[in-house]
Amino acid sequence: MNVFLSYILLGLSLAAPIGPINAAQIDKGIKHGFMHSWLIGVGAVAADGVYMLVVYYGVVNFLEHPFMKTFLWLFGCFVLLYTGIETIVSANKLEMEGKRKEEPLVKSFISGFFMSISNPLTILFWLGIYGSVLAKTAATYETSQLILYSSAIFIGLLIWDFTMAGVSSNFRKYLTSHLLIGISLLSGISLIGFGIYFGFQAFTVLFG
Repeated sequence: MNVFLSYILLGLSLAAPIGPINAAQIDKGIKHGFMHSWLIGVGAVAADGVYMLVVYYGVVNFLEHPFMKTFLWLFGCFVLLYTGIETIVSANKLEMEGKRKEEPLVKSFISGFFMSISNPLTILFWLGIYGSVLAKTAATYETSQLILYSSAIFIGLLIWDFTMAGVSSNFRKYLTSHLLIGISLLSGISLIGFGIYFGFQAFTVLFG
């Protein structure tokens, strides 16, 4: 049980650092409420699952090819710049009172999924963290326990996403419209900043 809890803690630790997903979750929670914010996180966790399988089945060499690296950095750059610009443009349309503008829930899920799957840092992250966890666990435990401990990491990720969604959606009640717009603008700038960084990394891979 202690080992299982330690893997849940690992999942929480992996999700906690502020990055594009957390910035997008805060923005969605403030603008559209809990479910939209949570589904950004669920989409990101689904992408994590894809990379977890990639690491598990050893398809890592394919992802380390310069062409794939460049493609992923550029795709990530596009996704983050687009999301960041959209966030800034829609910041002034925030309304404190009245009904929040409805947006399809699936859009939030897809946004979180593509933001995470197009992030080469996610690959390196799962390669380094999960790869080493996999090696250690496979050497010590059976396959059924490997699946159990992998699911514990996901539980940790989902707990963090649930918490972020709850905090950001409830935070709205205590903010003035100016503060809401300010937070939304900061979220957008943060996403654009990450997008520029990704673009720079693509340039480095191509011409470095």
